[in-house]
Amino acid sequence: MSKVGNQPIAITEGVKVNLSEKLITILGAEGSYETKLPKSINAEIKENNIVLTRSKEYKKAKSLHGLFRTLIQNAIIGVIKPWEKKLEVSGTGFGAKLVGEDLEIKVGFSHPVNFKKINGVKYKVEGKKIIVSGSDKQLVGEVANKIKSIKKPDVYKGKGIKYVGEFLKLKPGKKAKTEGEA
Repeated sequence: MSKVGNQPIAITEGVKVNLSEKLITILGAEGSYETKLPKSINAEIKENNIVLTRSKEYKKAKSLHGLFRTLIQNAIIGVIKPWEKKLEVSGTGFGAKLVGEDLEIKVGFSHPVNFKKINGVKYKVEGKKIIVSGSDKQLVGEVANKIKSIKKPDVYKGKGIKYVGEFLKLKPGKKAKTEGEA
């Protein structure tokens, strides 16, 4: 029995939820989220709460029950206060800036890398930090990961794009290795 899936989801103030058959639409001040429920999951609104139930007791239905409950909960939180991922560009001459709604990132290539705007995601640049925000938690994480993959941090110097607060274990260079042996 799914313990996560059986918990009701509270609909907070300022959020509007539309439920039609298997389609749930969540509207808020910061955006909207829409998802289609699988065949084995049913949803209904009771006393300002969303209650999910499953019609089958298969292993897959049980796992989907908890998953969709969490996705809907994250969407309700995201349409009120957007989800954020913060990235840091580190290295001499490295940086980022907004060009219209697109990001222009300089990370040691012969040309700046242009990262196009993706619907539902906003970019903000503060010095050498890039802030990716939006109402869809999964989309924000995916976009932040794509930006990070443009130039992953170097294992010797730590230059590149990383998450703020991410710890990098740097390798010692050749010089440090040969000095220890002598």
